[in-house]
Amino acid sequence: MAVPAVPVWHLNAVQVLAFACFGAALGVWLKKRLPLLERLNIPASIVGGLVYALIALVLRDRYLNLEMDLVLRDILMIAFFTTVGMSASLRLMREGGAQVLLFFGVATLGAVLQNLLGMGAAAILGLDPLLGIISGSVALTGGPATALAFGSTFEKMGVAGASTLGLASATFGITAGGLLGGYIGGSLIRRHRLQASASAAAGPEQGEALAYAGDPLEAPASRAGDESESEHSPLFRTLILIAVAMGIGSVIGAWLERAGLILPAYIGAMLAAAVLRNLDDRFHWFGVSQHLVDAAGSISLYIFIVMALLTLRLWELVHLALPMVVMLLLQVGLVWLLCGLVTFRSMGRDYEAAVMAGGFCGFMLGTTANAVACMDVLVRKFGPAPRAFIVVPLVGAFLIDFTNAVVITALVNLVR
Repeated sequence: MAVPAVPVWHLNAVQVLAFACFGAALGVWLKKRLPLLERLNIPASIVGGLVYALIALVLRDRYLNLEMDLVLRDILMIAFFTTVGMSASLRLMREGGAQVLLFFGVATLGAVLQNLLGMGAAAILGLDPLLGIISGSVALTGGPATALAFGSTFEKMGVAGASTLGLASATFGITAGGLLGGYIGGSLIRRHRLQASASAAAGPEQGEALAYAGDPLEAPASRAGDESESEHSPLFRTLILIAVAMGIGSVIGAWLERAGLILPAYIGAMLAAAVLRNLDDRFHWFGVSQHLVDAAGSISLYIFIVMALLTLRLWELVHLALPMVVMLLLQVGLVWLLCGLVTFRSMGRDYEAAVMAGGFCGFMLGTTANAVACMDVLVRKFGPAPRAFIVVPLVGAFLIDFTNAVVITALVNLVR
């Protein structure tokens, strides 16, 4: 007897957008209902997207298969990384001082070591070394967005399930970083009997003030019919600049691919955005607002992640489950060692250095949100660390994604 065919539901781009936006809202709602998700700093977009992925897994080949037009997913991915490039301001590095550069160097070294460890572990386990890169700085230093962005690139190179593996690794890293960052920083503080400076003032706001210094004043919202106001609004200028950078980046990407380099689609746009941002810092041509760049990036990221998870192929993880766990546990051990042996010592071996070590664990395994949450736990218990709240977010949110993409691209083209 013939097996009845499983119906297929084709979703167009607008329907996929609607599902993705609802999924992001669903993730926010679930985080409010499940406090553990909030304590572990799991992004709402991942929570909502994973709900979709699990539903798709249950329905697959039984009740309903889904096919989706994902053109908007790719555009949103490029838009997000364009905002990352537009945040790579040399002014921030100069104003943050030598410690920002030093911490940036340590983080970049950590990304390189994550990939080398991953490639070595994959070779020992008899796996493709590209899997080691995916579970290395792609998923851990880069986080969910980088894992999903590079996933299609690795899949084109023959790594089946690369996007799924990358996201699973990123989720593991977020959880591990959130759990361990505060513990590592607290252990260093107690072991070395460190104390906060009596003259220090509490500090997350100082990091924000530095990052957003020089932002143009935002004009009040104007009516849609008031064209003269709308055409000169900071939001309008920011979105135009992002779109222009994306267009220039597509040309740069085509040139690089013709040169024989295998690159994710966003690299050219990120490079173009960085150049435009630093030209604006120097000549003030565009009036870039970092607040608005961050807002555009956050919205693009949230919707992009949910869209990507809509097509997450969880069934492809089965044969990689045990090797992946082994590689990720090795990565946790590496970051733990880097926190104590490199980050803490290079940043001055004082109280602020211990807090930075906790933050380092947070974003080298997870996200900048993890890093800030880990440091916040430490300063609430042991005292303020304003320098840490300037250095760590600048590197974790604005700088490391830029060089991490360069590191990944270089290694991929080396081993392919």
